[in-house]
Amino acid sequence: MSITVLVADDQPLMRAALRSCLAAEPDLEVVGEAVDGRDAIERAERLRPDVVLMDVRMPHLDGVAATRQLVRANADRPMKVLMLTTFDLDEYIVDALRAGASGFLLKDATPEALVHAVRVVAAGDALLAPAVTRRLLDRYAHHLPPATTDPARLFDDLTDRELTVLKLVAQGLANAEIGRELNLATSSVKTHISHLLAKRGLSDRVQLVVLAYESGLVRPGTGPAPEHRRPAG
Repeated sequence: MSITVLVADDQPLMRAALRSCLAAEPDLEVVGEAVDGRDAIERAERLRPDVVLMDVRMPHLDGVAATRQLVRANADRPMKVLMLTTFDLDEYIVDALRAGASGFLLKDATPEALVHAVRVVAAGDALLAPAVTRRLLDRYAHHLPPATTDPARLFDDLTDRELTVLKLVAQGLANAEIGRELNLATSSVKTHISHLLAKRGLSDRVQLVVLAYESGLVRPGTGPAPEHRRPAG
């Protein structure tokens, strides 16, 4: 079965380039194009694509606002949105993640990287451009207000394994990497992540990353905070 994609960009040449790149893949199908944020919402609701490729800067309604509306309107069946932009700026990335985007990719990415990103997001994983992931998380965490609740209490309902998986997700590890780290099958990692999402009422692993940073479970640039590891026994 093909992965269906809606391309939303206000530049005709960019839409054509994205369509051409994706159409060359046998498992990807571009089902429509949108010229601005409002158009993207209308077409996404009508076409129900697996992935929306959403430009950040568009007229009438920008991509972040359009993403926010799509995610909120489809809470029972969240839209998978992959944000595209030429601007490598933290505020765009944070806004996109807050809006519910599942991925963020710069427009100077290679065709291979774009195709891979669409497949990753369609499969339910999250994707951020490698060049900005750690810097984004570190700068984002520095701007968070101090936690008002003991972080350890926020995760009392998680098993030790789930807590470990959450920490590794927050450090940017993919499912296969987490599996190697913990000597688990990738399918088992996916199961743990599904349990984490269900317990926190979240839609994807990007929101798990934000949760881990907001709670203080991980510190910028250092991985899991030692004082938030559970005591042995």
